[in-house]
Amino acid sequence: MTIHIPTWIDGELQPVEKLEAHQRGLRHKAVSVFVLRDGEVLLQRRALGKYHTPGLWANACCTHPHWDENGLDCAIRRLDEELGINGVPLVYRDTVEYRADVGGGLIEHEVVDIFVGEMAAGVEPVPNPDEVMDTIWRPLSGLAAEVLQSPDGFTPWLQIYLREYSDLIFRDVSHSN
Repeated sequence: MTIHIPTWIDGELQPVEKLEAHQRGLRHKAVSVFVLRDGEVLLQRRALGKYHTPGLWANACCTHPHWDENGLDCAIRRLDEELGINGVPLVYRDTVEYRADVGGGLIEHEVVDIFVGEMAAGVEPVPNPDEVMDTIWRPLSGLAAEVLQSPDGFTPWLQIYLREYSDLIFRDVSHSN
């Protein structure tokens, strides 16, 4: 299935095939979701079949909205499709932009709507194996240090979020644990 994502070309949004946008490093819309529980953050390990950054750890959900889809609807849809997570209220944090080499000649140049949600205790994700090979909860208080210590195990965008946008993403979140 060919997926077209909202991409800026000559200052105007146009639908461009997702792989082409990454091959050309075109600036495009994206969504990232962080799911928290009791001072911990949910990480997913990307499935080995993903066309970039397979097997690396990322935040709960990173994706691209469909051409006519808003960020919140996209975030809700992909949490369900990737992790079987439903009913977690999401709070919009902000829109940020980054550019990162994700390997294989592919560039992510994303304008990202960031959402954060708190998951109830006792509820666990049910990963879609086509998307996610594993999940883990990590204490928020030590995550940045863990990523700095072993950067090759984590996606470039998670590294950027923790280094440049941590205060924005995790404001009003308890860092205990």
